[in-house]
Amino acid sequence: MSNSSSITEFLLLAFADTGELQLLHFWLFLGIYLAAFLGNGLIIIAIACDHHLHTPMYFFFLNLSFVDLGSISTTLPKAMANSLWENGAISYPGCVAQLFFFFFFISAEYFLLTVMAYDHYVVICKPLHYGTLLRSRACVHVAAAVWGSGFLNAVLQTANTFSLPFCRGNALDQFFCEIPQILKLSCSESDYLREVGLLVLSACLAFGCFVFIVLSYVQLFRAVLRIPSELGQHKAFSMRLPHLAVVSLFVSTGIFALLKPPSIASPSLDLVVSFLYSVVPPAVNSLIYSMRNQELKDALWKLAQWTLFHWQYPASPSLHISQNLS
Repeated sequence: MSNSSSITEFLLLAFADTGELQLLHFWLFLGIYLAAFLGNGLIIIAIACDHHLHTPMYFFFLNLSFVDLGSISTTLPKAMANSLWENGAISYPGCVAQLFFFFFFISAEYFLLTVMAYDHYVVICKPLHYGTLLRSRACVHVAAAVWGSGFLNAVLQTANTFSLPFCRGNALDQFFCEIPQILKLSCSESDYLREVGLLVLSACLAFGCFVFIVLSYVQLFRAVLRIPSELGQHKAFSMRLPHLAVVSLFVSTGIFALLKPPSIASPSLDLVVSFLYSVVPPAVNSLIYSMRNQELKDALWKLAQWTLFHWQYPASPSLHISQNLS
């Protein structure tokens, strides 16, 4: 019998048994990570440099890109290293840090997506009150509340999880340190039930946010259907529907991962579900917002033109980025 004080590392689950498949997973993860990093990075630069995008909606897009970058950077680099070196070990402090940052970013994303749904609702349903309801100071306060709530939730979940005594080995059936898998190593029934109760509370909060998002979109779609122009309807639906699909995938798989019954649990199912809520949303959010938003596409095109111009003529007088993007 061992306890948490004697555990110095955890063993993460590999995606495949053979070296060739492990290498294939490394290149797949590397491609996904680079795409997410490039997409979110370009959105951050474009919004920061183009003063036309300094509005509440793009301010929340900017925060979402930071959250997505942090979330995917918490899990994929370690998974890539494990696939490349065929070593699934992660140190005890490393597992604590990974769990904390992942829960921090994932919680912040839940809250931020809820705020963005409200922002979309106000834009379509109450456009005359948009400047009053979402002033610059209010947006900053909301963003601070989102990040602060994510931090507090991460501290609570991490401290509660690693206060458990572990006596069932150190192998985790997951490619990153996930709370349900860590709970399987606990040997204290009362502490286990306490952490499960905390997870249920978090899941209920996430479901409440999801209900709010759905209701916001129902009102939004009702308002869009009253628009006489088919072009206006298409423009409104083209970005909101993919966003709602990603939110639904994010929430449903996340809640399922936390609360799935033990009778249907399996390593393969756990890997697929965790991949869907931890990797897919950060990777596709930037694609949805950059390809479905004309203003953002214009800002990215101006950024590319500015970069190409200064790469071809490095000796020319340099202008401020914001002047070239205006």
